[in-house]
Parts: sequence; C-alpha cells; structure tokens
Amino acid sequence: MAAAPALRELQRDIETQASALSKIQKDIAKNHQVRKQYTIQLGENELVLKELDILSEGANVYKLIGPVLLKQDLAEARANVRKRIEYISAELKRLDGTLKDLEGKQNSKQEAVLKVQQRIQALQTGKSKS
Repeated sequence: MAAAPALRELQRDIETQASALSKIQKDIAKNHQVRKQYTIQLGENELVLKELDILSEGANVYKLIGPVLLKQDLAEARANVRKRIEYISAELKRLDGTLKDLEGKQNSKQEAVLKVQQRIQALQTGKSKS
C-alpha cells in the first residue's frame, strides 16, 4: 500500500513539471512573436535607409511627429535610421540569446516530465504484479 502515496506524489510532481513546461512554451511563443515584429521593423528601416541613401544632399526630408510633418536634415535622418537599425539588431540578438536559454530549459523540463512518467509507469507495473 506504500505505492499509492508515492504514486500521488509523483502525479503532483508531474503536474508541477508540466505546468512549468507550459509556461516555458508560452514564453518561447511570445519570444517568436516579438522577434517577428522586430524583424519586420528591421526590414522597413533598412528599406528607408536605402531610400535615404539614394537622395541627393539638397533633398527635402520630412519626419512625421504626431499629425505634423517637420523638415529634417538628410544627414540627421540617415543617422536616426542607422541608430534604429542598430537598436533593432541588438534586440534581435538579445532575443536569440533568450530563445536559446528558453529552449534549453524546455528540453530539461521535457526530460524531467519523461523521467517522472517513467517512474509512475514503473510503480504502476510493479503494483499490478503484486
């Protein structure tokens, strides 16, 4: 009869492990979503920079601030877009590091869940033999 409390304890353990695994998987999905947004922004900003590089030095460049278009210096506009690209690239790199960390945690949680499942099966087969 000692197997029943041990089995309940393992079932609680597997529920805890599964819950933690589910949270990690949600974090991975969120990371992918944020990464997708940054990738789109990076593409847009690279396109803007190419367009700005085509312009001659005397060209008029305007920046939308709220409902108003303000004239902006071409060199300043290029510098701002380059800074944005640097920032977005750094964020993508950070997200990649976070994703690798989350995937490692996910793998270890999956292994932990599998081990607990194996222990439950061993207890159940041992119990059915007695």
